[in-house]
Amino acid sequence: MARQKYPIRSCTVRTTQRVSILVKTVGAAVWVASHLLPSAAHALSRAIVRPERPESAIWQPAKPAQAQRAQSPNKAPATAPNGPRVPNELGRIPIVEWHQVVVADGTYKVSRERFRAELSELHTRGYVPVNLSEMLDKTMDVPAGKTPVLFTFDDASPSQFRYIERNGALIVDPTSAVGILLDFIKAHPDWKAKGLFCMLPAAEAGHAFFGDKGIDGQKTEWRFKKVQFLAQQGFELCNHTLWHAKLSKYSDAVVQEQLARGVMAIDSAMPGYKVRGFALPYGLWPKNRALAFNGSWYDKKSQRDVRYRHEAVFEVAGGPARSPYDPEFNPKSLPRVPLQGGTKLSATLDQMDKPGKWARYVSDGNPKTVAR
Repeated sequence: MARQKYPIRSCTVRTTQRVSILVKTVGAAVWVASHLLPSAAHALSRAIVRPERPESAIWQPAKPAQAQRAQSPNKAPATAPNGPRVPNELGRIPIVEWHQVVVADGTYKVSRERFRAELSELHTRGYVPVNLSEMLDKTMDVPAGKTPVLFTFDDASPSQFRYIERNGALIVDPTSAVGILLDFIKAHPDWKAKGLFCMLPAAEAGHAFFGDKGIDGQKTEWRFKKVQFLAQQGFELCNHTLWHAKLSKYSDAVVQEQLARGVMAIDSAMPGYKVRGFALPYGLWPKNRALAFNGSWYDKKSQRDVRYRHEAVFEVAGGPARSPYDPEFNPKSLPRVPLQGGTKLSATLDQMDKPGKWARYVSDGNPKTVAR
């Protein structure tokens, strides 16, 4: 297999009523009220208060397999710095995408100061981190008035996760993305360590499980420790190919090798770990798209077939994603909000605060209901 050099890269519920007839008689006006038609609608399992989709005139309710909760009771919406939010669990969820967290903004880069500011803005505006597995399994438990956000980190660079050796002990570099994020979570205990790290096990320029060969001060023997540390903290691991291959230009055999060996490398660090997500390098699909989800590669060394199965595939861009409770949610093509250079987070969050197709997901605070 030709090895390419890794580049630093890129409610309303409608009640039907019979109108009362106003009958006037001499000297007095008498209301003759007709009885009301029953207004209580059947609660579908995981019933959804009738959504009025801005992008579609026709909406189909979720199937019973997708809808297991009873209708949400009326409740006052949570207040926030920018006003109360009405529960809307069919709204959009931002899947934000970071690459390198360094000194200054640039292509596929954000400064450390900006990274801290983006975390702070998300927290202030009522966003709460979730994991990919919670979206796929529909188990998000988000406080009332809050919105889930999925953090994704691509390329496994040392800027995302560095170790510093002090007196024979390894500590997380507080200026790396992981160090900054963990410090932020410590200061904001309503957030938990959640997010997705999309791995490169064998890329050049130090992008091999967050650094090797002394690049940026990172030792090769630290790589597996970093992968294990992330999983132990509560973060999740994602496939990003073996060395960031442009899958669109390779044969089916090479595509499967890239993906299978990516999964196999994660398993080497975390035996038995189930890799559920895959981020497309450069956003490029293989010629045979089905291979992005399922495939296998024969490992001659171990004399076994290494299989992979991705339940979710991430695009590079596309805006905020649909809610997993939305009937049109498609985990096999999840759009993201890339953050780098001149691409700022605030513009997307501002748009999500407005009515329309990008209106944000807002939790009702009850994990047994879906509210619209």
